[in-house]
Amino acid sequence: QTNFVVTGLSAAFLLYTRSAGVLYFTLGALLCSATVKLIKRAIRQPRPVVEHAAGKRKVSYGMPSTHSATIIYYATYIPLACAKLPIHPSLPANSFVTRVLPVLIAVPYGYVIAASRVWLGHHTWKQVVVGGSYGAALAAVWFELWIRGGHAYGQVLEREANGYIDQIFGRA
Repeated sequence: QTNFVVTGLSAAFLLYTRSAGVLYFTLGALLCSATVKLIKRAIRQPRPVVEHAAGKRKVSYGMPSTHSATIIYYATYIPLACAKLPIHPSLPANSFVTRVLPVLIAVPYGYVIAASRVWLGHHTWKQVVVGGSYGAALAAVWFELWIRGGHAYGQVLEREANGYIDQIFGRA
């Protein structure tokens, strides 16, 4: 399942970097998913009628696509972060590894996953486009909030959290 892979990679990256920026990014992805689910319940547009394995039909609403919104959030935020944010000290200074490679992975992966929602019969193109548009817009706004002041709070949070972790594990 894509959501387990993406969530697992996000959690691993957060634990590796201990970065407030990565935490903020991840919270944005969770916000994206949660708000799309609320919108989906308000719109109540059904999914396409497709019989899946064993004749089971998925019974839930389809507009907008939560998977598409969240994965396009990633595919939008990651290039913005790679282009505009300083490289976190826990990451390699190699600009290809930190600035280019994440974009080369996230963008095509995001769009293929979004399109697969239609190919697999889970959503219509309209549901995927609306979901993806929502995810892209939220990512742009969320990123803008970070660069317009959120990062200052993040630096304090990160410094305090890392100090606390270092105390626990005896690193000084």
